[in-house]
Amino acid sequence: MNLTKEQIKSDYQKKLISLFAEDLEESSVLHQYIALAELVKEYSFERWMKTNKRYKKEGTKQIYYFSMEFLLGKLLENNLINLGIKEVVREALDDLGIRLEELENVEREAGLGNGGLGRLAACFLDSMAALSIAGHGNGIRYKYGLFKQKIRDGYQVEMPDDWLRHGYPWEIRRIDKSVIVKFGGYVYFTNENGRFTAKHEGYEEVLAVPYDVPIIGYGTETVNTLRLWSAEVKSRDFDFESFSAGEYTKAVEHKYSVESISQVLYPDDTTEKGKLLRLKQEYFFVSAGVQSIMRTFKKSGRSIYDFHKYVAIHINDTHPALAVAELMRILVDEEYLSWEDAWEITTKTMAYTNHTIMSEALEKWPVDMMKKLLPRIYTIIEEINRRFCQELMDRYNNDWNKVDRMAIISGGWVKMANLAIVGSHSVNGVSKLHTDILKYQELKDFHEYYPGKFNNKTNGITHRRWLIKANPELTNLISEAIGCDFLKNPRELINLEKYKDDKSFLDRLEKVKYNNKLKFADYMKKTQGIKIDPNSIFDVQAKRLHAYKRQLLNILHVINLYNEFLDNPNMDLLPHTFIFSAKAAPGYYLAKKIIKLINSVGEKINNDIRVNDRIKVVFAENYNVSLAEKLIPSAEVSEQISTASKEASGTGNMKFMMNGAITLGTLDGANVEIYEEVGDENIIIFGMTSEEVINYYKNGGYHSWDLYYQDRRLTRILNELDDGYFAPRGEFKEIFNHLLTYNDEFFVLKDFASYCDAHKKINELYKDRFRWNRMSLINIAHSGRFSSDNTILEYAKDIWFK
Repeated sequence: MNLTKEQIKSDYQKKLISLFAEDLEESSVLHQYIALAELVKEYSFERWMKTNKRYKKEGTKQIYYFSMEFLLGKLLENNLINLGIKEVVREALDDLGIRLEELENVEREAGLGNGGLGRLAACFLDSMAALSIAGHGNGIRYKYGLFKQKIRDGYQVEMPDDWLRHGYPWEIRRIDKSVIVKFGGYVYFTNENGRFTAKHEGYEEVLAVPYDVPIIGYGTETVNTLRLWSAEVKSRDFDFESFSAGEYTKAVEHKYSVESISQVLYPDDTTEKGKLLRLKQEYFFVSAGVQSIMRTFKKSGRSIYDFHKYVAIHINDTHPALAVAELMRILVDEEYLSWEDAWEITTKTMAYTNHTIMSEALEKWPVDMMKKLLPRIYTIIEEINRRFCQELMDRYNNDWNKVDRMAIISGGWVKMANLAIVGSHSVNGVSKLHTDILKYQELKDFHEYYPGKFNNKTNGITHRRWLIKANPELTNLISEAIGCDFLKNPRELINLEKYKDDKSFLDRLEKVKYNNKLKFADYMKKTQGIKIDPNSIFDVQAKRLHAYKRQLLNILHVINLYNEFLDNPNMDLLPHTFIFSAKAAPGYYLAKKIIKLINSVGEKINNDIRVNDRIKVVFAENYNVSLAEKLIPSAEVSEQISTASKEASGTGNMKFMMNGAITLGTLDGANVEIYEEVGDENIIIFGMTSEEVINYYKNGGYHSWDLYYQDRRLTRILNELDDGYFAPRGEFKEIFNHLLTYNDEFFVLKDFASYCDAHKKINELYKDRFRWNRMSLINIAHSGRFSSDNTILEYAKDIWFK
């Protein structure tokens, strides 16, 4: 943008006055931040408007990415970078006596996501805008997001994430574009003028109000849109009569019931009410989104039969799978298309990304619940299922077992993954390994039935946030070495390889890493009062806490290392800091116990003077994008240790790789492709392969008690868990039972010995600073392959514009 320093200073001071009636001397840092954010947003408006006009004029096909999560992170610096005005804004603020960094620190993250799913969606939006692809997000504007995590006495405590307390300057409320979403009621069918017609009556109306966030493309004139829906009551639905009669609670009951839909991300679905709210959320944003898309399309004047030529709807995981039925509802009930024509348009419009093979994550809903909450949608799904099952019976000679496996409705459940597969023209996995497992094992029946439908699109990350923004010192070093082309084309990072044997350059690379370690150590001291030795190895596992991700394996190894050190204080062990960061779902009891174990082990080891900081355990609380941006550039070992075959892809592995950490992992998800990219000598692999794991599952697993008796290290560790060595007796009984009584579902004990050997290898490799730094550089050089720009180009070529 062609903005001068003087213009920015003038615009900024006017913005402070117009928003708060304050000048610089009177304004708080918070108001200064809000004024700058509002100004930067306004600077994007002209591009935003021109982008939408261009799309309309050119008849550009619009991509709508439906996702339950969009983990955007802070937007101020990101938007300044993408607009190309960061330095001139910094200079303008300096003249006014304001530090840009101070304003960036005030910004609150949008509470719109939890983990990898939401961050992937955010990276994809960033890439679509940077590549000038007409791609927009559709999700929910959660009032409180997931939760803010605090660690008290070693336990996770969930607190409201009140991220909207001071408003969100990056959004625009569009009340004029609101739509009505219908819940409950009943459906009956009539014959109108010879047409079999569905009538939906007695329903509850919920107002879906859109809030639009501009998604600014890096180095382009493109600004796309993230549309987030808020659930509200219509003004005429307020119970004024009860309020006037003094029955205040009764008057607002309906209001609170409606607003609960967009209150919190992932309500605890261990209860019936929680399940019902989750299903409400999923239909709410899907229905609002599809209605909005249809309204925009109809304004174009194009034939409804060409809808799929101008619109693509992408279903990110199973949460938005109801989009299939909602589009069918609109086409059949409101546009009066025949079922056959509506189905052809729907399947050509929809595409589905599968993110997991784990049965508990493949959503399904009780038939009775869906019938009651979404009666018309259920009848549509019922008809889709009836026709599909008839096709299956005809093709497979009434093989009822196969039909039952593939049916959308079966055993009293509506299976959302099956609905998404049947209702889409494309189904993709998110890594080569994951896609192969889908095609040849987990979804083998569907792959055989739809041989051309399945494809792979390995996940990616945006280097604009995870390198340029998160690690400016490394970015500058790379720019000095190979020029700035990698800023637009991350595959150019491969040119770093010519420095892999240049000791002087590798020393500079090591210095950058050390400076990032100092910054993170300083952050932890200020925020949690934890002292970390920057000269120790920073070994990091930061991701959502789940049993299959095996934070438990990591901490069991730490316990073993502690035991070995106490037995032999002269052992050859470099100072090592094990850093964990993760949130556990509020209702996930085992995961929360693992957090307690990590903290209890840390408390014991960190306060044992015999250890003398040779081993340190740190839990960085409230893992989010901002924390990741500080932690990932400091990491030297990237723990990617999920049970082989369970992690669909992972994107944390790519972020750590791009910042020069060495992957310690199983051959799972995208680890396989990182391994192929950097070679055996630049990654540390351990544990069983996916084939071995799957074979164990097929044959009933293994007997974990055998390893308890055979491996003295495990005997000692598990006894310590059980006998109160780290916490009062019984505290970790659930973990003990998970590993032994319930037979170690995720092979923690089975991979333990191999994992310990891998850590010994790390200890040896790290002593050779030249070799370690060379490994680090090679990882950075090859990380460009995993840019989300590359991934999005593949989606565009193979799915959306095919």
